[in-house]
Amino acid sequence: MTRSQSSMMQKTTRRAPPAVRHSSGRQKLALLAGLCAVLLAVAILSICIGTRSVSWDEIVSALAGQVNSIGEASVAVRIPRTLLALLAGAALGVAGAIMQGMARNPLADPGLLGVNTGAALAVVIGVAWFNMASAQAYIWAAILGAAATSAFVFTIGSLGRGGPTPLKLSLAGAATSIAFASLVIAIVLPRNDIAGGIRSWQVGGVGGATFERMYPVLPFLALGFLISLVTARKLNSLALGDDLATGLGERVAMARALSALAAILLCGATTAICGPIGFIGLVVPHACRLIVGVDHRWLLPFSAVSGAILLTAADIAGRILARPGEIEVGIVTAFIGAPVFIWIVRRQKVREL
Repeated sequence: MTRSQSSMMQKTTRRAPPAVRHSSGRQKLALLAGLCAVLLAVAILSICIGTRSVSWDEIVSALAGQVNSIGEASVAVRIPRTLLALLAGAALGVAGAIMQGMARNPLADPGLLGVNTGAALAVVIGVAWFNMASAQAYIWAAILGAAATSAFVFTIGSLGRGGPTPLKLSLAGAATSIAFASLVIAIVLPRNDIAGGIRSWQVGGVGGATFERMYPVLPFLALGFLISLVTARKLNSLALGDDLATGLGERVAMARALSALAAILLCGATTAICGPIGFIGLVVPHACRLIVGVDHRWLLPFSAVSGAILLTAADIAGRILARPGEIEVGIVTAFIGAPVFIWIVRRQKVREL
């Protein structure tokens, strides 16, 4: 082989990776489009399935705004419920992906780290001690509770040698979640006037959703999604380690603060309207990472769509399994997420945890 032929082969080899990356990007776009089609199908099923069987004519009429029959009224109730499930699932999926990327922790999840429970405790304190009643107050209390809990868990998990390891953060989050759940019970137990509503809300669900209840939370969710898109590249830098990210010109503290803000907004706003729903933020990012890898520019949108699919499908399953009643979606996601959590822990080496 001559020197010129060898040089041409080296140039061809150097030019190959961009073509591979382009093909990979097209595959990911095709997968994302397929997930969006599944999302649309799940949304249609959520509108069609419920305690009362409805015809296609009633579904079409209800979507057009008519509520003249019982069937049309049933469909009209399911529409905001479906939209809330889609939004909450997307928010929790993205929040989980952000937390895992920000902390480089495979076990990071709004439920496992106690963030959802902290938000719930703040809402319960506001209702029981300050007679909080407005939707805006619920949202702000939940966001502040989520922020305070995140800071507390990270501080406790950072103590000792080795800094904030996944195992220490998970143990700190689990202990905090148990302690805050006990505080919620202690606050609610002597208050019979609020006990019923708080206990139902604390399970986590999307039943009883209305557009009026959803409107106040939409700006917070929109801001959380927008910030999460901005932080996608920053999360990729953080995944390389603080020293290398700093060497690449990334402001590590600012990147972590923006990422945490996005996760707190998404978790707090979702908890305020749905109650604490666990395991979506753990299961969804892990599943999406197996499909699209660790690039958060792809991982975040995949997590949003997949989270919406999973939570809506769990809500549908809860309606089917307990007809004519229903199982709250928070219980269904716990049954789904617990085995996945055990699998993730067993999959990780002890030294890595």
